[in-house]
Amino acid sequence: MTLSNNQLRKMKSAARLYAVQALFQMEASGQTVDQVTREFEDHRLGAVYEDGEMAEGHVDTFRGLMEKAVDDQAAIDQMTDRALVAKWPIARIDPTWRALFRAAGAEMMLGQTPPKVVISEFVGVAEAFSADGKEPKFVNAVLDHMAREAQPEAFGSSS
Repeated sequence: MTLSNNQLRKMKSAARLYAVQALFQMEASGQTVDQVTREFEDHRLGAVYEDGEMAEGHVDTFRGLMEKAVDDQAAIDQMTDRALVAKWPIARIDPTWRALFRAAGAEMMLGQTPPKVVISEFVGVAEAFSADGKEPKFVNAVLDHMAREAQPEAFGSSS
């Protein structure tokens, strides 16, 4: 089956959201990346519930983000720490935002998606988890800093 560009974009967006949820679940439950990845692929990506259907996630995007986020967690966390103010090291922030920064950092480090797209996509994910509407601005600022470190060539010298 051939997917339209719009279908593919929606599936990749869903995969980013699922990656944040899965990384959060790993931290909260102590499960391995293999356990959580398998659970999400078997039961969450495109699952149908009584109140509706979950968006189908792009499996390759989901797997890529999960593997990179786990394999390079220390480097991603260090990059995130440098983007946060000194008073807020990554260990002190909410686990949801830690998971989001790890997934976004993984995608930035993979280098297959333009950093401004990664920022926009993960700010959208932040909006889904935002309690008071302030978090997406915080997420945007941190991700912008991370993207400029991960892919400085994408921003040129004028930015």
